[in-house]
Amino acid sequence: MSELFMTKAHHQLRRTLRAFAQTEIAPLVPRMERYRATEHGLSRLIARQGWIGATVDRAYGGMGAGHVAKTLIIEELSRVSAAMGAMVQASQLGVAKIVHFGSEEQKKTWLPAIAAGECLPTIAVTEPQSGGHVLGMTSTAVRDGDDYVLNGRKIYVGNSHVGDLHGVVVRTGEGSRGLSAFLVESDRPGFRVGPQQPAMGLHGFSFGELFFDDCRVPAANLLGREGDGLSVAYSSSVLYGRPNLTAVSLGIHQAVLDETTDFCAERQRYGKPLADLGNIKLKLGRIQSRLLLARLSAYHAVHLLDQGLPCDAELMNAKLVNVESALESARDAMDIHAACGLFTDRPIERFLRDAHHIFAPAGTSDIQLLRLGETALGETKTQWSTRIATAGPAPPPQTRPGPPLTSLSAGDQ
Repeated sequence: MSELFMTKAHHQLRRTLRAFAQTEIAPLVPRMERYRATEHGLSRLIARQGWIGATVDRAYGGMGAGHVAKTLIIEELSRVSAAMGAMVQASQLGVAKIVHFGSEEQKKTWLPAIAAGECLPTIAVTEPQSGGHVLGMTSTAVRDGDDYVLNGRKIYVGNSHVGDLHGVVVRTGEGSRGLSAFLVESDRPGFRVGPQQPAMGLHGFSFGELFFDDCRVPAANLLGREGDGLSVAYSSSVLYGRPNLTAVSLGIHQAVLDETTDFCAERQRYGKPLADLGNIKLKLGRIQSRLLLARLSAYHAVHLLDQGLPCDAELMNAKLVNVESALESARDAMDIHAACGLFTDRPIERFLRDAHHIFAPAGTSDIQLLRLGETALGETKTQWSTRIATAGPAPPPQTRPGPPLTSLSAGDQ
């Protein structure tokens, strides 16, 4: 697989990420698990490495490295902390709306700041009553002179509590052409973030509520044209959301295998390592097999995306395969750990909790299957990967100089 999709630059990027994750992230995982609070300082440190700009063109200060590099970045961070992998994937999801729909002025204003780690973007689509039914949203934007006035509420917004720039999809009219997208700075009057609610997993990552109460934004903050909101939401979900969440699942899956093989090698049963038992080897074999297939589906899909080839179905399938296989492998790992897996001195229970968080965003497994069924029947109307993705192969990843890999103290939040 490595030889098919990876260059030497990709391998170097992976080594850099792995060292960073072990040095900077791993020591803070116990604190994140204990307090379940947004990890502001670590989120900013990660952003300053330039990785949020993986798909941002070099002309705007980004890496210009494409979706394979983006997947690699999220996977490696998620191996150590799925919460921090989720933080990066949510920010890169926020990048998509500007890359594909932003005006030249918006790109010049925001993409360099995002690439430098000075701005963390989000995308806000889901609402309490409509859930994944995008057309059911009721939040509104009304034109008033040179401004729009936003009112409404968004939920499950990744990076809600660390985001600086929120890409918000709201109603400006009726029907599917009545949705529009806006860039809303976090310091605008009338905007506020709801209190963070503790969740089952991804401790350290925030995915909360945004409120808009007569929040006034300039008309220049409109992304694309009025009526482009549905395209902003769908394209961001397909081209970024699904592969990004695939990468988080892949990182968790790799961590499950690493932890379980270590456990089986050190744990003794009947005077020999647990790994020597045939039934244990069978379970490890299933985990390994799932992981190999999951990684192949993940990198194959984003490789096609980098080449500008049609790959909507491959992106859907990658999310389906990776989410389901990571959950299955985490359950097998819990079986192997038995009672030992129930305690927090080992991370296996965290992996299982975190894996569940990747199931619903960008479409549950049933949604992926439904869309794949439509593909099989030839009922697909829009191929986002050819309609929006940049044609032609992405250049190799290029890391830009960042701060030294010094440890982040508890007081840096």
